[in-house]
Amino acid sequence: MSKHIHRIAVIGDGGWGTTLAVYLCRRKYAVTLWGAFPENIRRIRKTRFNNRFLPGIRVPKEVQLTSDLNDALKGADLILLAVPSQYLRKILKKIKPTPHRDKLFLSVVKGIENRTLLRVSQVIHQELGPVHLAVLSGPTIAMEVAQGIPSTAVIASGNMRTAKFLQKIFNSGTFRIYTNSDLVGLELGGSLKNIIAIACGVCDGLGYGTNAKAAILTRGLVEMARLGAAMGAKQNTFAGLAGLGDLVTTCVSPQSRNRSVGEQLGKGRSMKTILSSMNAVAEGVETVKAVQKLSKRYSVSMPITQEVYNIIWKGKKPLRAVSDLMRREMKQE
Repeated sequence: MSKHIHRIAVIGDGGWGTTLAVYLCRRKYAVTLWGAFPENIRRIRKTRFNNRFLPGIRVPKEVQLTSDLNDALKGADLILLAVPSQYLRKILKKIKPTPHRDKLFLSVVKGIENRTLLRVSQVIHQELGPVHLAVLSGPTIAMEVAQGIPSTAVIASGNMRTAKFLQKIFNSGTFRIYTNSDLVGLELGGSLKNIIAIACGVCDGLGYGTNAKAAILTRGLVEMARLGAAMGAKQNTFAGLAGLGDLVTTCVSPQSRNRSVGEQLGKGRSMKTILSSMNAVAEGVETVKAVQKLSKRYSVSMPITQEVYNIIWKGKKPLRAVSDLMRREMKQE
């Protein structure tokens, strides 16, 4: 791993990828932002705004823009992965031929691969081998970070030297970074919270109040921690920024894509119609398929997750899903 970071490649020009490219440029790093769609990259290069994914935030002229992956990777010491989880493996296969023994990888991807049920870091290692890898997660609405509103996040790695090295690169007066060794918990927290956010959005769409949302959020956190423990995560990770912190942000923010999807479902719109009107990816829509399978594999009770799965993929009516949750067998908390 390089002891110094001279150039950073951000792979993915969505809202979060663009935000981090802008943020790192402001911190005086040489940054290249790669996007899969040449027309969007040309538009950003011409206007210096990514209006498709991060409207209103100027992309500094110092940020290089490209839709050529090899061009983006050339000379990069740090490769920041910011593509939707279900497309990640395809991108990694294209990265694979590039020499990367001394490169450092940072994933900001939140999700679980549906076909394999693997976490993102596992997919990365499966494709690229034993690379230097860390994961960044936490309560980070992209627009707020881009605007310099005080925000926090956590960087986790199996190698704490790697986590602390990256902490120094990202930490600032507006973006406070913590470190953690629980890679499993960090990745699961960032993935599972999107499902619970969809459930909270359903409550908003149905016109329910704070009581219902608080119940979904709290019992949803229990489900997250249950599955996390079964998969080897540390329980206290789910009480931290990458668990409860990220969950609260995603469940209450008007800018949360997953909460917004749930709200539209609660108002009676079809999943097909909702997705066709969205520019960005709501990770929870696909992640819930993988998590529903994982709950069965590990024999973990996840009733909220199951009902979100039923609404999205089985066409169950939201009111019926809520009724079934409320009428479950009485239990001790």
